[in-house]
Amino acid sequence: MRDSKLTFSSEELLENPHYDSPLIVNGLRCHGGFDADGNYRSPRTRWRVPAIAAWQEQHIRTSHPLLEVPEDCVPPYTPNVEQAKFLLRAGMREPLVRILTEIAIIEGFGAMIREVPVPPLSSFIREDTMGTALAHLTGGLFEAHARDEAGWEAEGGHRQMWEAARDAALSNPAISPEIFASIMARRGSGQPPAMFPEIGDTVERLLTFMVNVLIIEVFAASTFEWAEEVLSDPSVSDAPEKAANLVRYIRSDESPHVEYLRTALSEISARTLVGSDGKSIPGSKVVNALMDRSLRAMTRQRAVDRPTMIRSLIRTSSNRADIDDFIAQFDSLGTPWTPPTRFAVEASSTSASGTY
Repeated sequence: MRDSKLTFSSEELLENPHYDSPLIVNGLRCHGGFDADGNYRSPRTRWRVPAIAAWQEQHIRTSHPLLEVPEDCVPPYTPNVEQAKFLLRAGMREPLVRILTEIAIIEGFGAMIREVPVPPLSSFIREDTMGTALAHLTGGLFEAHARDEAGWEAEGGHRQMWEAARDAALSNPAISPEIFASIMARRGSGQPPAMFPEIGDTVERLLTFMVNVLIIEVFAASTFEWAEEVLSDPSVSDAPEKAANLVRYIRSDESPHVEYLRTALSEISARTLVGSDGKSIPGSKVVNALMDRSLRAMTRQRAVDRPTMIRSLIRTSSNRADIDDFIAQFDSLGTPWTPPTRFAVEASSTSASGTY
């Protein structure tokens, strides 16, 4: 690839690197594969990874920084590693079964990425977008993301890989159909009120979606690190090597998702949006406001709502006479966290949908 190449076809962005052997999980061909040295190679990255790097380099040359999700806005995962092992050593597997099943189901929702409406960029962005990540959202990037998460045709994706990791580590546990229903019940009904009605509902929905998925992917990094550490421990995992390797492969696949989204949102932030009345709106104003709103909701969900849900799940998963003392021991292993002063993390009766 020449350094100057910034435009790619869908076929290029969906092209796999060379594999010497495929990834087979429980008889199912999953995406990705291994090189001659046995190293895992993520799917659809032959051109996608260098393309993202080229777009980022171009953006940085314009003296605009790349968008970041602040690290201090990411609460620790609950249950943390020690809490998860505490539950498993106590013979309480149901909470972990549910957590891993929910992760797999949410990964499967990634198929919806390809269905997000994207209006013509020139209809709401004043400047040129040729040779940017933005120009490739519907030209391969959204489709590659969808295939990574949910699989493609007969090929398994992250949903199937998470299910296989769960089944290996916890010896094929029974899965309650209520888990899927519970996730659907938690998903928000309807969209939040428009923050920028002047840019139109379709554009704000697109930008909100991209911001939400970026934050979910950034939050998920700690989730996947947690899962790899827990499932690799032979004292609590029935198949530590297989389960941890699957999580490790998934983690490597997620990097392009974070990078193309932060690149595209950075490109919007550096440009001018056009309102329905023809007036200009700084892209940074819109992206920053949407980011702040989503971060507040998802930080609250992980820091407040999720620990409450986990305690309730522990209580309903056991008939222990000492359940109150048991939960107190569980809580004592928690990771202290102080939210950033600019955020007011308050208890809420609603949860942000789709977080890991």
